[in-house]
Amino acid sequence: MSSDKTTILIVEDEPAIVELVSFSLKEAGWNAVAVHNVADAWDFLQRRTPHLILLDWMLPDQTGLRLLSRIRSDRQFNGLPIIMLTAKSMEEDKIAGLDHGADDYVTKPFSPRELTARIKALLRRKLPEHTQNLMTAGVVTLDPVSCSVTLEGHKIEIGHAEFKLLKFFLANPDRVFSRSQLLDKVWGDHVVIEERTVDVHVLRLRKALKEAENLIKTVRSVGYMLSEK
Repeated sequence: MSSDKTTILIVEDEPAIVELVSFSLKEAGWNAVAVHNVADAWDFLQRRTPHLILLDWMLPDQTGLRLLSRIRSDRQFNGLPIIMLTAKSMEEDKIAGLDHGADDYVTKPFSPRELTARIKALLRRKLPEHTQNLMTAGVVTLDPVSCSVTLEGHKIEIGHAEFKLLKFFLANPDRVFSRSQLLDKVWGDHVVIEERTVDVHVLRLRKALKEAENLIKTVRSVGYMLSEK
C-alpha cells in the first residue's frame, strides 16, 4: 500500500455497499480499507491513522455514533475527517451525527459521484496538505502536481522526505509541531523512524532552501515551524 496515497477507512457491514464504495474510492485514486464493525475500526485506528473515515450509522456491535464519540474524545483523532453514511433521512439523526462531531453525512442510497465529491471537498477543507494548488512562503514555491520546489523562480534540488516535510509546513504555516507530531503527520505512524531523524531532515531542508532557510524556525524544547515573520 502506498503511504503517499490518501487512505480512507470504510466502516460498513453491508457487503454490496462496501464493494461499491471501495470501487469508487479506488477509481478516484485513493486507498480504500474496509472493516465491518466498531471493534475492528478501533483496532485499525490503533495501528494507523487514515486520512478520512466513512462511518455507517448502524453497525452490528455498536452504533457508528458511539465510535464517532470515542474518536472525537481522543486527542489524537479529534481532527480526523468523518462522513457518516446513514440510511435514515430523519433530520434528528443528522443533527445527532453533527452534534457528535461528524463533518458531513451522506444518505443512502447515494451516487458514487456524489460521495467522491463530498470526500474531495472535506479533504480540501480539513487537510490543506492534500491540495493540488501552488503553495508559497516568501521566495519559496512548491508545486504539488509536478513535485517541484522553486526559489525565486529557479528550481532547486530537494529530497523526497524534505519535499514532504516542506509541503506539510507550507500547509500549516505559523504552527509549531513537535518531532513526534511531524513523524506522525509527515511520515505516518506506521513508519518506524527515530525522532532525531526529524532533525536531520529539517537540516537538509534548510540546506536545500539556501538563503530562505530561515523560513524554518526552531522553537526551543518544542519543535519546528514555518514562519515568514
